[in-house]
Amino acid sequence: MSANSHEGYWKANLKYLTLLLSIWLAVSAGLSIVFADWLDQFRVGGFKLGFWFSQQGSIVVFVILIFVYVRLMNRLDRQYDVDDRQEGGG
Repeated sequence: MSANSHEGYWKANLKYLTLLLSIWLAVSAGLSIVFADWLDQFRVGGFKLGFWFSQQGSIVVFVILIFVYVRLMNRLDRQYDVDDRQEGGG
């Protein structure tokens, strides 16, 4: 990998991380704390939505973001030709 490709790879990686962690911050802090009182007027499975986000929703969103990150990184690896699956036959 050339120096320019290496720099582009890491810039793209940091861009993905910044975006995904910003989404997680918005969900965990925004929906669980800042807007919790407003969200509590709605119910999910019998629980107030603000409470649900603080107890379950933030974790669910975080797990989904992990899968999104894996998918984005696999695509980025193929784009920059650093995909591990090409080397070992696995």
